[in-house]
Amino acid sequence: MEIEITFPGGLEVDANLGGMIIPTNQDGTAPTPFALFLASIGTCAGIYVLNFCKQRGLPTENIRIVQRMQTNPFTRMVEKVELDIQVPPTFPEKYKAAVIRAADQCAVKKHLENPPVFDVHTSVVEVV
Repeated sequence: MEIEITFPGGLEVDANLGGMIIPTNQDGTAPTPFALFLASIGTCAGIYVLNFCKQRGLPTENIRIVQRMQTNPFTRMVEKVELDIQVPPTFPEKYKAAVIRAADQCAVKKHLENPPVFDVHTSVVEVV
């Protein structure tokens, strides 16, 4: 997998994933890279919750996930991420624990639990 990061101008930094452009910046007109990273946790869990419900014919219109982060005041690093899967009163009791297990399968979460090795380097390319 390859993602190309470009600098279109100003404070913008874009990610190109197979022709889809994901804009980020620091001026409030797009998410910051870190906000996008945090959002990837909840949206990834959401994909698993969505698939769980679809497989069982459960409506998803009144389901949502509220993600909360606790940050260390000294390091300013996120120390805890809470995913609150909010379901309507009609959601079957027998599926409540199972929907949590489904969200727990999130690939982003699993990668944070077993982080990859980073290799940051430079290479010289000819400008065409």
